[in-house]
Amino acid sequence: MRIIGHIDMDAFFASVEERDNSRFKGRPLVVGADPKGGKGRGVVSTANYKAREYGIRSAMPISEAWRLSEVARKKGMPPAIFCEVNGKKYSEVSRRIMKLIAQVIPIVEQTSIDEAYLDLSFLGSYEEAQKIAEQLKVTIKKVERLTTTVGIGPNRLMAKIATEMQKPDGLTIIREEEAEKILEPLSLRVIPGIGPKTQTMFARQGMRLVKDAKNLTQEGLKDLCGKWGEDLYEKLRGRDYSPVGIEMEIKSVGEQETFAIDTMNPAFIAERLQVLSQAVVMRLKREGFENFRRAVLTVRFRDFQTKTRSRTFSEPISSGETLNFEAMRLLMAFLDGRENPQKKTIRLVGIRVEELS
Repeated sequence: MRIIGHIDMDAFFASVEERDNSRFKGRPLVVGADPKGGKGRGVVSTANYKAREYGIRSAMPISEAWRLSEVARKKGMPPAIFCEVNGKKYSEVSRRIMKLIAQVIPIVEQTSIDEAYLDLSFLGSYEEAQKIAEQLKVTIKKVERLTTTVGIGPNRLMAKIATEMQKPDGLTIIREEEAEKILEPLSLRVIPGIGPKTQTMFARQGMRLVKDAKNLTQEGLKDLCGKWGEDLYEKLRGRDYSPVGIEMEIKSVGEQETFAIDTMNPAFIAERLQVLSQAVVMRLKREGFENFRRAVLTVRFRDFQTKTRSRTFSEPISSGETLNFEAMRLLMAFLDGRENPQKKTIRLVGIRVEELS
């Protein structure tokens, strides 16, 4: 019997800050860029659950988070507290938590600073898997004073979905015979690989839920999604054969944005690059890295032609400001004609960093 667990620390960065700062306790807390009174240009890294009640979410522009906090304040609710990311501290807490997990689970695959998959098959039953998950939750809370949510299922896909069903501090089990029925009424976005663009493509054909897309044959999904359609056919039925324990080395971290309207407006593109740069650096720290040595800019034109330019640095870089400056330098070639002689409008920009440390 295959039994897979997924463990996810609850609002990790914010929870660590609440634990370490008594003045944050019980208050809506946003970890991310400086909001600068609503004029900040960065993004939200993590919001605690009280801040989420205001509509504040991870990756949201920090200026929007400030606006939502002000809306709440004017209604007589406590405004959000904003604090900066402390990547070094979060990485150390993460290291200790993963060590606690590894003491009782032989095969653990850490996928980010606050998430990991656990192969629980050696336990032989869901009942035993539940016991060890409860034990882990108690241990982490006792040692680190943090709560965690655990999902258990017959594979990685269903374990991850189980985690999302009871947050925070939850424990959900989905058995193999339940998986397909549980998936059917859910949005297609729960399936890994279905992002906003793919979701829109399905929606245009009247398919918004997992059960809608299940009406397509495997060949139909291949026609729609290419070779990935074969894997999608299985996942729509709650089947996922990918193993736990073969940890893929993270070689790059990136973010990109498709504009609502194709543009060549330098001021608008510069503003979006600044937001993307901050988001990349925050993701970099969430993954446990501090520095990068290479920056890559991707530009996609209105006709879907895609080009990249890059720069390798002599010294490790860690700041979002430096990344944004270099991204703007790389962008200039697409605005002054060197990389875009026909002056085609731009539909997408992306930034990624490589050679991580």
